[in-house]
Amino acid sequence: MEATKVLDCKGLACPMPIVRTKKEMDHLSSGDILEIHATDKGAKNDLTAWVKSGGHDLLKDEEENGVFKFWLKKG
Repeated sequence: MEATKVLDCKGLACPMPIVRTKKEMDHLSSGDILEIHATDKGAKNDLTAWVKSGGHDLLKDEEENGVFKFWLKKG
């Protein structure tokens, strides 16, 4: 999946992945895709809830070698 920007949140604990994601999404245009890499196990629940409340779309998520990857489309 082609991302507009990749955000590295590895090693950050809650709530920092959400804080960084929100800040980055503010700089993107509608329809842009942000790829996020995180190691915090709570990131999946946090990002899923945040995406719904923010009017964005979670296109895909996966885990690879302890790194959670998310692709969010800005609404």
